[in-house]
Amino acid sequence: MCDQIRKQGKNRGLLIAFEGPDGSGKTTQRKLFKDWLIGEGYDVTTTKWNSSKLIKPIIKARKNARSINQEEFCLLHAADFRHRLENEVIPALVQGKMVVADRFLFTALARDAARGLELDWLLHIYSPLYWPDIVFYFSVSPETSGKRIAATRSPKYYESGQDVTRIDDPFQSYHQFISRVIQEYEALAVIFKFIKIDAEAPIYDQHITLRRLFQKSRERPWPEWNEEAICDWARTAPQACEVVVGH
Repeated sequence: MCDQIRKQGKNRGLLIAFEGPDGSGKTTQRKLFKDWLIGEGYDVTTTKWNSSKLIKPIIKARKNARSINQEEFCLLHAADFRHRLENEVIPALVQGKMVVADRFLFTALARDAARGLELDWLLHIYSPLYWPDIVFYFSVSPETSGKRIAATRSPKYYESGQDVTRIDDPFQSYHQFISRVIQEYEALAVIFKFIKIDAEAPIYDQHITLRRLFQKSRERPWPEWNEEAICDWARTAPQACEVVVGH
């Protein structure tokens, strides 16, 4: 089955990840970009962070109880990620669809590293790794991120990092925590060669930039390190045979 998948070559879909801290406007840009792709004739599906129907209720209950430590926070979100990867993302890619991800693996790496967990341990938890073809990273300052969040609501307990900062005021905690998250994101952007977008530019300007950069970046080969993840999925996922054979 792995050989069948490899033979598809460029017929597979592309995985495009929208990454960045809270308040960076990535969700707005993801929606605009998806609508544009559909208008261009692409078959598009989306996946959102922490949206697995199986795992999300567990995460929500644990967050409401404020009883998650750093390791459990990571493991629960990794389970959610894996469930969506195997049941939504990879099947869509094998069928030739364009998958637009509102946050992907790098959200976990940035947030969990900001919580004090080692990057090597995080990469092991998320193995086998499936990397996006294109990562659009929306770069924004901690101050702008905080102002945008504060304009609509108070930061949530884990969103503000109060579980690790131990600061009572959610806005002060958010600023300290999001500064750490952004620092981790900036490091990842260099390591993994993200396509950086100025998230403080006007919304329409960002959208036009995305379209231009997508046109330049879409002809990327299937990364070698994705084959391990694909073959692992093909061996273990119940729907793999149906998806591959029926394609």
